[in-house]
Amino acid sequence: MATDYGQGYTHMDRPDFRGTDVEERRPHRLPAGLRAPVEARTWREFGYTMLSLPIGITSFVFAITMLSLGVGLLITFIGIPVLAAGLAGCRGIGALERTRARGLLGLDVAAPEPLRPKGGGPMAYMGAVLKSGASWRHVLYSLLMLPWSVFSFAVAIVFWAYGWLMLTYPLWFWLFPMYGGQDGIQLYGGDDGHRIYLDNPFEIGITAATGLLVTLATPWILRALTTVDRVLVYGLLGPSRLATRVVELESDRGVVVDTAAADLRRIERDLHDGAQARLVALAMDLGLAKEKLAEDPEAAARMVDEAHGEVKVALQELRDLARGIHPAVLTDRGLDAALSSLAARCTVPVQVEVDLTSRPAAAIEGIAYFTVSELLQNISKHSGARNAGVDVWRAENRLMLQVTDNGTGGADVSAGSGLAGLAERLDAVDGILVVDSPQGGPTTITAELPWRQP
Repeated sequence: MATDYGQGYTHMDRPDFRGTDVEERRPHRLPAGLRAPVEARTWREFGYTMLSLPIGITSFVFAITMLSLGVGLLITFIGIPVLAAGLAGCRGIGALERTRARGLLGLDVAAPEPLRPKGGGPMAYMGAVLKSGASWRHVLYSLLMLPWSVFSFAVAIVFWAYGWLMLTYPLWFWLFPMYGGQDGIQLYGGDDGHRIYLDNPFEIGITAATGLLVTLATPWILRALTTVDRVLVYGLLGPSRLATRVVELESDRGVVVDTAAADLRRIERDLHDGAQARLVALAMDLGLAKEKLAEDPEAAARMVDEAHGEVKVALQELRDLARGIHPAVLTDRGLDAALSSLAARCTVPVQVEVDLTSRPAAAIEGIAYFTVSELLQNISKHSGARNAGVDVWRAENRLMLQVTDNGTGGADVSAGSGLAGLAERLDAVDGILVVDSPQGGPTTITAELPWRQP
């Protein structure tokens, strides 16, 4: 079963807050907590936090200056271009921040919706900048970045510096008596002259152990800090939900149109090569039988009998074609009976369980039917399974389908197989396809569809 099943997750593209690193996907002998301080991800996140402060100061000063100047000059015409220039500059800062987040945090955020000036010229561009919600979100990011970057910079540098300093204290504590004029790190100093230094082996060991704990905790503190940065970048510098949804709907519309065109071509081809050709041959046979009716009645009867057989075959082909468009059993009796009919035609024994108290919309019901139909065809052709199962149920506002088999597994949805096309069809109606097919099996394919009332 190596060609038509895939292993993975297919759905609408959305940015991921977490980011991933190649070294994190490789097997390690050390636990994550011990190797985190020296991982590349930790150093990148630390570098991101350190850079945030100067960039935050620059963006805050720029945004405040341009906004204040633009608003103050609005009583004159000059205020409008100044304000537009400030918003455009903030959009440029946002592009820099998306690039920085992509390189250091592994966060890939798409650019916001482009400006659409109504006409040409600078006035149209300024109007588009001022009316764009994305521009104002970039301004808000520039204003919020400074207080957050000050906090995250202070926390990161304190934990990072003190952790490594205490951890390496046994290596450099000798500098105090030699160059500092004291016995070690001063832990306490009173007005009476009493002072406590960390200078004996036990105290030095305790300091190093404390530094180790702080150093081990620092990467997770950095990840918590950069999670807020990820949220800010994703929420304020990326496209709005409405714009993202419009792009998704445009893509889904293209998939639906292509699918409908392909189905029409398939139906036309099946009619032309199947039933139509048989009906033409039937008409010719009946014409010859009519000519021979008076001369040779027996030959004419044989030809009519052959034509009768051709009619039966043509009717069966038309019934199969109609079932491929939309089966009558699905319309009349619902998914339970329709899926049972599919299971009966599968070359592998299939157990069907449908737990639905009501029927979804006809369009969703049809998609569910053809999804199971294609998956069962894959099982028949490629799985090498001894048995399979189909489960259908409703989970809140989703219609759930699960098809399992005990075949050889090892399928890959990214290989451009028929399963990839099925995933695209589900995605066109906000559906999800999840495939779990390890080498050696078993294979479990779960599909989600939105539940829509008829």
